[in-house]
Amino acid sequence: MTDDATVPVVRLDHAKDLPLPVYATPSSAGMDLMAAINEPLALEPGGRALLPTGIAVALPPGLEAQVRPRSGLATRHGITVLNAPGTIDGDYRGEIGVVLFHAGGETVTFNRGDRVAQLVVAPVTRIAWDEHAELPQTVRGAGGFGSTG
Repeated sequence: MTDDATVPVVRLDHAKDLPLPVYATPSSAGMDLMAAINEPLALEPGGRALLPTGIAVALPPGLEAQVRPRSGLATRHGITVLNAPGTIDGDYRGEIGVVLFHAGGETVTFNRGDRVAQLVVAPVTRIAWDEHAELPQTVRGAGGFGSTG
């Protein structure tokens, strides 16, 4: 079951020759974002870089977009999205950028049009706080990392 949404998108001047992100398969959750760079970018181990994607979007109310790492880049090269998932709020209208971090051991070079991250659009739940003096008890309680075994 799908709830398709139409999202306005602008392909910025420096990316007119690049395709818009698409789903690779009918069951893909994310679309690949491409590097809208004019010159190759060499990312050294331990380095980070903000890569432009050449697109801006206007998400409908109730949706957000998440910029996530690509598993192939992570597995092969140790490349991840530093602030993963990067959140694109519904009222943001600027260019989507990808902050890459290189945790691997050898320099990786990115070229124009390389797939550098995934974009997943998801519903947002907004909450209202209901302040109490205590929270309801659970079996886990206040146990933190590793407390469930």
